[in-house]
Amino acid sequence: MANHITIRKAPGTWTVRAGGAVLGESHNALELSEGDYPAVIYFPRDDIAMAFLDATDKTTHCPHKGDASYFSVVTKSQTLENTVWSYENPLEDVARIKDHLAFYTSDDVKVEQI
Repeated sequence: MANHITIRKAPGTWTVRAGGAVLGESHNALELSEGDYPAVIYFPRDDIAMAFLDATDKTTHCPHKGDASYFSVVTKSQTLENTVWSYENPLEDVARIKDHLAFYTSDDVKVEQI
């Protein structure tokens, strides 16, 4: 694994909310720490209500994790563009994040330990 990336099981239960709706809750979330960046919680896809997400055409590349694809969150009142990302085929060193989703947090999207 890249020396500056660590992945561990996130302790406790985690939830993600957007637009007043709970998108998911998980006891099996992963916490990815990368260098000096804040840790990111990755939710198992099975723990997220995928009906709220629409795949977009956006992709990005990370030399340490691979190619990320993006989703928008669709709520009753708005669409939060490219708020969710996933490494569909992550590099071998970070394979644990396959089939997981991460969320950009904002005033509209909250990721919290409960």
